[in-house]
Order: sequence, then C-alpha cells, then structure tokens
Amino acid sequence: MNNQPPMATPSPSRTPGRRRGQTPSTVDREQALRDYKLSIEYKHLKQHCPGGVYLIPSFDDIRLFHGVIFVRRGSFTNGIFKFTLECDPKYNDRNLHPKVTFSSYVYNPHVHPDTGEVDLRVAYPEWDSSKHYLVTVLTYVKRIFYRKDYNEVGEEEEAKFPNQEALRLFKTDPEAYRRRVQECVRESQRSVFLNDPGCTIRFKEEEKSYEIFRDIMRQRFMENGDNLSYPDDVCRLVTSDDTLDAIEQAQRLASGE
Repeated sequence: MNNQPPMATPSPSRTPGRRRGQTPSTVDREQALRDYKLSIEYKHLKQHCPGGVYLIPSFDDIRLFHGVIFVRRGSFTNGIFKFTLECDPKYNDRNLHPKVTFSSYVYNPHVHPDTGEVDLRVAYPEWDSSKHYLVTVLTYVKRIFYRKDYNEVGEEEEAKFPNQEALRLFKTDPEAYRRRVQECVRESQRSVFLNDPGCTIRFKEEEKSYEIFRDIMRQRFMENGDNLSYPDDVCRLVTSDDTLDAIEQAQRLASGE
C-alpha cells in the first residue's frame, strides 16, 4: 500500500460551473490549478502520511479518495476502519472543508453514529488552505482513535461532538465505553473483506496456497519457527530458486495434485 498510484483525470461532470464574466479558459485554468494543488498534497503523503493510515485516489474522480486506518494500540487496538475522503470541486478555496466518512462502524465521540462522518468542522472551524492539507485531515482522523481524555476541550466544543452518547460514556463509564469500542473493533475485523463498489483499497482473503507456502518455507529453512536449521558457521541464504520451488510445491498441494 506504500506505492501511491497516479492521480485520476478529473471528471468533467464534476467541474464547477463558470461564474458570470469568466471565459472558459479562465475557469479551466482556475480548476486546473486547484486540481494541481490537490495532486501535490497527495504526493506529499508519500513522506508524511501518518503511520497506519493509507489513502488511495479513486479511479474516476481526482477529488475522491478511499482510505483505511489500522489502529495499533489503545482502546481501538486491532481495528481496521475504512473511510472515504472527498474534496469539494473548489477545494483549496478558503473554508471548503474536506469530508471524511467512515464506511466501517466506528463508536467514537468524533464520528456521527448514523452517517459515519468525522467532525472536521468542529476540529477546524476555519479551513485555511494555506496551512491545512490532506495530511492535516489524516492526522486528525488518526488522533481520534488514540485520544485519552478531553481535559483541554471546552463545554461549548464538546456540545458539537456528533456522538454525544459515546462522549458521555467515555467520561462517566469508561468500562461501558470500552465494551462498545471493542464491539466496533470486532465488527471492523469481521467486515474487512466486504469491499465497497468502486473502492480502490480492496481486501482479499488469503488463499490456501499462501499458508502452505509459509509452512514449506518454515520446514525447509527454519527450526521451531524462529531458528535457522543450519549450524552457526554455515551461511544459508534462501535463493530465488528455493522460493520458486516452494511456490510450485504449494500450488500443487493446494490444487490436490
């Protein structure tokens, strides 16, 4: 998932309409500049994307992205949560927030319980394209899964959180909150192979031959799963021929030959 695919060509149907007094060339240049800025933001994610978060553009819309976050610690440990990130056609103009929506069920104060939308407008009331970027969005999306308290959040801001029930449990009954969170983590794992139509991040169940291949490699080159079966004074490298031979054997065994 680290290899970022090229950006899709913008769909003409999604290009915003022309304002009065603008020539077609002016509108096209303005839109091309917005799209170019967005593509640069995406390119920068290759070096700056938060760990455990992946974002891939859709095939037919430059402003629509499919993402997934793997949560590695905290209450949401082992959760695999899928989402979409959509930018307005005029994204990069002032106060045009991106929209992040989870397709996986997420029980979190910052995620709407019915729509799955993340409260970016609460976190960033003023969206400034000169200092807010795609990496800003992804960093916030990751942060909401690792939050430990709300001591620095005022009552006025808390009142705007989309899931007030989750916030109440978080503050008054941590154990009940933890149980609800674990439910959504298990649900995310059960549904990981349910791929939404058009999604560019797709999960596929492991084929039987993969498991057989791993077992063959362990038996040939490992002892007790972690120690090489060769003496310390012998350097034994796994060659490409070794690997190809193991692959062929695994495929034969998987097909019942």
